[in-house]
Amino acid sequence: MEILQLATLRKKFGARLRQIRAQRRMTQEQFAETLEISVDFLSLIERGRNAPSFETLDKIAKRLRLSVADLFSFNAAK
Repeated sequence: MEILQLATLRKKFGARLRQIRAQRRMTQEQFAETLEISVDFLSLIERGRNAPSFETLDKIAKRLRLSVADLFSFNAAK
């Protein structure tokens, strides 16, 4: 049960991140470069296949000028 919940959280987070990135009109390549991560890793995060570290979460929030909590505001994603 817990594994399913974590997979769901990763997918929701990834979809939220992809939505915010697209709203900012940034490509995966541009965003990955600003985060100093590979495009492949960003793609894995956005597809919910992988999760960022706390350090990467902090970088994401800072680059997007959002709080980390905002990244997990899935109701706002609609």
